Amino acid sequence: MKTRSFKDLIVWQKSYKLVLEIYKITNDFPKSEIYGLAQQMRRASVSIPSNIAEGYGRKHNAEYKQFLAIAYGSLLELETQCLLSVDLKYVGRNQVIEKLLIEVGKMLYRMLYPIR
Repeated sequence: MKTRSFKDLIVWQKSYKLVLEIYKITNDFPKSEIYGLAQQMRRASVSIPSNIAEGYGRKHNAEYKQFLAIAYGSLLELETQCLLSVDLKYVGRNQVIEKLLIEVGKMLYRMLYPIR
C-alpha cells in the first residue's frame, strides 16, 4: 500500500496516540509542574509526530532522515521524563505509554538505520 500522506505512516499514527496519552497523564500532575515537567513532556511528545510529518514533506531523503533523528531524540527525552514522573510519584507506571515508547522507538530506529 502506497502512503499518500504522513498520516498513513504507522509510526506517525502511534506517535500521535502517544501525544494523546501524555496529555491525559499530565493533566493530573501537581499544579507546581504545569510550567515544568508537564509542559516539557507535552512539548517532547508533540515534537515526535510533528517531526515525522515535517520530514515526510521534504523532497530529499537526507532531510527526511534529519527530521526522523530529531523525532527519535524527542522520544528519548520523553522516555526520560516519563521515568522521572513515575519516580517523583506524579503518576504510576503506564503500560500503554511504555508500549508506545518502545514501538515508536523501534520504528524510528529502523527507519534511521535500516539493515544493509
